Amino acid sequence: MSGPKWEDLNMDCLVNVLTRVGIESLLLGAPFVCQSWYKASLHPSCWQIINFQKIESGPLSWYFYDGITTEFIKSIINRSRGNATEVWLPDDCSEEALIYIADECPALKALYLSDILCYRDFMVILPELISKWKNLELLRLGSLSNMEEVFEEINCHCKNFYWLCASGADIERDTASAIVTFLPKITHLYMRNANIDRESLEMILQGCEELVLLDARDCVGYECDDQLLKLASHISNFQHEGSSLFGDEDEWGEHISLDSFDGILSE
Repeated sequence: MSGPKWEDLNMDCLVNVLTRVGIESLLLGAPFVCQSWYKASLHPSCWQIINFQKIESGPLSWYFYDGITTEFIKSIINRSRGNATEVWLPDDCSEEALIYIADECPALKALYLSDILCYRDFMVILPELISKWKNLELLRLGSLSNMEEVFEEINCHCKNFYWLCASGADIERDTASAIVTFLPKITHLYMRNANIDRESLEMILQGCEELVLLDARDCVGYECDDQLLKLASHISNFQHEGSSLFGDEDEWGEHISLDSFDGILSE
């Protein structure tokens, strides 16, 4: 007596399973099981979460070293048919690819930039792209030179925005002021390993009254004391351990792992 066949599995159930396997399995595994799995792997629902950072090493890494990165990114984005809600950009993302994502992903809710990508000259265009992501709720960036402009555009166009990660960034007073001015309703703010002085931190503590989580661990520029703890008393989860006035050079560059945020929209 033969058992059930893979190709007889209900398509909706199969699509539901494949939405959880990740981009590498969708490209290298599922399509080769049978014709039904191949068809299911092309369903837009399977491409709502697109994590290019997960495949910068491994069997698909050659796409990021052979001068075809932009076309590869476009081909993957096309599979979502405008339904992508979460995109993790690779270090080797180009300006052309970033603009393409802005045009083809109107439903985007979460955008994760790598540390290296934030240093690219073309990232100055990010503020003008924000208006195309009106559903944006989460943004992960590093030491972006024009953060203030990004926050201003988020304030204008992204009414559901609540989550920002700026780990390892330079949070100067102008930047802290922009967070308070343009993101007053932010609830989750990650600044681990950032350079931030006491005055800038106090500005955020006093101005962002709806924060429920503030991660300011291992920062350089302030030391926590009773006065800061009092200012942060309205925040249910205020993390400040390891921060100091002067940093240890051996610890610089140890940024928060992006894996900590993988699939956060589904939580």
